Amino acid sequence: MPGRQLYSTRTKWEFQIGYSRAVRDGEHVRLAGTAGLDEDGTPVPGGAAAQMRRAFEIAAGALREVGAEFKDVFMTRIYVKDATDIVDVAVVHGEVFRDIRPATTIVQAGFVDPAILVEIEMEALVRD
Repeated sequence: MPGRQLYSTRTKWEFQIGYSRAVRDGEHVRLAGTAGLDEDGTPVPGGAAAQMRRAFEIAAGALREVGAEFKDVFMTRIYVKDATDIVDVAVVHGEVFRDIRPATTIVQAGFVDPAILVEIEMEALVRD
């Protein structure tokens, strides 16, 4: 079983705040709040659903880097800026997790960058 692994996407926030995008410690994986940002750290255009899809792309890469996949995820937390976006982001969540069905919470929240409309956190358990 691997020891503690840290994965960083090297965003300015990870450096300034001092956190990792994903941490794996043994079988346990935690993915930090992940927004739908482009390579320059700017929220992608197209609304909450587009940002959610981009957040899932980033999340998939981070999970892969620490040896996990979406099928290993047992908990997601979705944070939306505007409660009217819940249905749109829930549909995107369902596209990824319809058959996996992790425990999920959706809450309304504010973000560091007001252009961010949604973030997602994940917890996974990898049994080798």
